[in-house]
Amino acid sequence: MTALEKKDAFIKLGNFLRQFATDEPIKDDSVVNNADFFDAFADLIELSQSHNGWYTPEQVRFAAASWAESLTDTNLSKWLSNYDLPDVQPKTVGLILAGNIPLVGFHDFLSVLLSGHKALVKLSSNDQKLLPFLAKYLVSVSPALSGFIEFTDGKLEGFDAVIATGSNNTARYFEYYFKDKPSIIRKNRNSVAVLTGSESKQQLEALGEDIFRYFGLGCRNVSKLFVPRGYDFTPFFEAMFAQQDVIKYEKYANNYDYNKAVFLMSNFKLLDNGFLTIKEDSSYASPISSVFYEFYDDVSDVVKKLNQDADQIQCVVSAGLTDDSVAFGQTQKPNLGDYADNVDTMDFLIAL
Repeated sequence: MTALEKKDAFIKLGNFLRQFATDEPIKDDSVVNNADFFDAFADLIELSQSHNGWYTPEQVRFAAASWAESLTDTNLSKWLSNYDLPDVQPKTVGLILAGNIPLVGFHDFLSVLLSGHKALVKLSSNDQKLLPFLAKYLVSVSPALSGFIEFTDGKLEGFDAVIATGSNNTARYFEYYFKDKPSIIRKNRNSVAVLTGSESKQQLEALGEDIFRYFGLGCRNVSKLFVPRGYDFTPFFEAMFAQQDVIKYEKYANNYDYNKAVFLMSNFKLLDNGFLTIKEDSSYASPISSVFYEFYDDVSDVVKKLNQDADQIQCVVSAGLTDDSVAFGQTQKPNLGDYADNVDTMDFLIAL
């Protein structure tokens, strides 16, 4: 099966997912095999929250829309043009996926298949339904892909390389267990925003998307702010008001109440708007419903610190203050070449 044929299958998948990018799905009769899959995926989106309380229909639709935008001929071709994809003897790549946000492991799955290898997938217990459904659709439009995709519930065995995503604690286990195999082992990372006080209302409202999308559970969610000493948080909180409906979700509200209570019992000084607390803290990883902040006197000191802590940072949001800055509101809209942990997955796979 050629890389072109595989790419064409993913383009068809993108066309399928595009139907679910809005609050109400819009059926497109030109989509391949739609009669067999459209209603089932619409139902799966509505039922996802029963499988994982964080997977609300809105969040799953956002993930589907994001992948629909990526899986176009133009975007796939642009991404793959950076690589020499020779015909290879397919190897089996074990994928140990996270489940913090919907379809978080899809990029690894896509990369393995387009690099010519086979994907042996161990799903997170928190995300058991979405990827197998999309894999089933891919096989329906390109039956030859069935030999390249396998899901396993048990111990990962019979693989030549592995890509594993987890916490800093599980990473130590992965590094030991997979020490004899080529591997990419991903650890905890967080994203930050560097503010100057001159941001527009529109930029701060967009920052709300970076903070609250997926309830803040992703490594690309902003969990820490760097602000100039004496920063006035009033415009920030006014901009966050657009995200107030987040408190209507029970799991988020429970986390907000719990984390706020813990902070208050510890006599920490908090700023609070009724659905988000912000706390001065040097850490990068803040609890759900909270964002940490740190003052700076010179923005160049922040840039130096972020460079030193690069192994802990996924995204830096700012108005171009760093070379790799992500624009406000764009952290959850990565390009295909924006790799987790800044490790080029395709280079790794091509070299196997």
